[in-house]
Amino acid sequence: VQLQASGGGSVRPGESLTLSCVGSRFGSEYYFIGWFRQAPGKEREWLSGISVNEGRTYYADSVKGRFVVSRDNSKRTVYLQLNSLKPEDTAVYYCAVDLNYYSSNYYYLNQASPTSEYDVWGQGTLVTVSS
Repeated sequence: VQLQASGGGSVRPGESLTLSCVGSRFGSEYYFIGWFRQAPGKEREWLSGISVNEGRTYYADSVKGRFVVSRDNSKRTVYLQLNSLKPEDTAVYYCAVDLNYYSSNYYYLNQASPTSEYDVWGQGTLVTVSS
């Protein structure tokens, strides 16, 4: 299993950006993709996630209403649309996969996978928001 995140770049405040996370070597659609970011000098922050089979979405309070997660299973790609970007959104953004989500209590409880459950991480993509 491999993940590749892309789509980062430099934008101005208020603009939007869409990140992509492409998965390869997945045997099925029964997994969970999470999006994270890490700003310089700060801890990694969970942002959003999606159960790939049904498309249930989850968001951190800090980005709810601004970021939108979606997936295209035919392309094995999960997207994170970043809207109304702010300078404080500047960070390296990562996607990761929980391969055991559908056999976990988190699935049955309709909860996102916690950070500890992710098995494979993609390389990050840098988002810079500056005027």
